[in-house]
Amino acid sequence: KMIPVVMLTSSREEPDLKKCYELGVNAYVVKPVNFKDFFDAVKQLGIFWALLNELPSDGG
Repeated sequence: KMIPVVMLTSSREEPDLKKCYELGVNAYVVKPVNFKDFFDAVKQLGIFWALLNELPSDGG
Protein backbone atom coordinates (compact mmCIF):
# COMPACT_ATOMS: atom_id res chain seq x y z
CA LYS A 1 0.00 0.00 0.00
CA MET A 2 1.09 3.53 -0.61
CA ILE A 3 0.30 5.89 2.21
CA PRO A 4 0.59 9.57 1.27
CA VAL A 5 3.07 11.39 3.47
CA VAL A 6 2.59 15.10 4.07
CA MET A 7 5.25 17.07 5.91
CA LEU A 8 3.97 19.82 8.16
CA THR A 9 6.86 22.24 8.56
CA SER A 10 7.70 25.75 9.65
CA SER A 11 10.52 25.99 7.10
CA ARG A 12 10.35 27.44 3.61
CA GLU A 13 14.08 26.86 3.03
CA GLU A 14 14.79 25.09 -0.26
CA PRO A 15 17.34 22.61 1.24
CA ASP A 16 14.80 21.54 3.89
CA LEU A 17 12.06 20.99 1.32
CA LYS A 18 14.43 19.12 -1.01
CA LYS A 19 15.41 16.82 1.86
CA CYS A 20 11.73 16.10 2.56
CA TYR A 21 11.20 14.93 -1.02
CA GLU A 22 14.41 12.88 -0.92
CA LEU A 23 13.01 11.09 2.14
CA GLY A 24 9.79 10.20 0.30
CA VAL A 25 7.41 12.97 1.30
CA ASN A 26 4.60 13.45 -1.23
CA ALA A 27 3.72 17.02 -0.27
CA TYR A 28 4.45 19.65 2.33
CA VAL A 29 2.48 22.34 4.09
CA VAL A 30 4.12 25.32 5.76
CA LYS A 31 2.52 25.81 9.18
CA PRO A 32 0.88 29.18 9.64
CA VAL A 33 1.58 30.83 13.00
CA ASN A 34 -2.04 31.88 13.55
CA PHE A 35 -4.19 29.02 14.94
CA LYS A 36 -7.18 29.71 12.66
CA ASP A 37 -4.91 29.74 9.60
CA PHE A 38 -3.31 26.50 10.81
CA PHE A 39 -6.74 24.90 11.27
CA ASP A 40 -7.78 26.02 7.76
CA ALA A 41 -4.56 24.60 6.26
CA VAL A 42 -5.14 21.20 7.88
CA LYS A 43 -8.78 21.22 6.75
CA GLN A 44 -7.76 22.00 3.17
CA LEU A 45 -5.16 19.25 3.32
CA GLY A 46 -7.86 16.74 4.26
CA ILE A 47 -10.04 17.90 1.38
CA PHE A 48 -7.06 17.70 -1.00
CA TRP A 49 -6.33 14.04 -0.15
CA ALA A 50 -10.01 13.08 -0.09
CA LEU A 51 -10.49 14.38 -3.63
CA LEU A 52 -7.40 12.61 -4.97
CA ASN A 53 -7.98 9.31 -3.19
CA GLU A 54 -8.86 6.40 -5.46
CA LEU A 55 -10.01 3.10 -4.05
CA PRO A 56 -8.40 -0.05 -5.46
CA SER A 57 -10.46 -2.04 -7.92
CA ASP A 58 -12.22 -5.12 -6.59
CA GLY A 59 -10.13 -7.27 -8.93
CA GLY A 60 -13.08 -8.35 -10.99
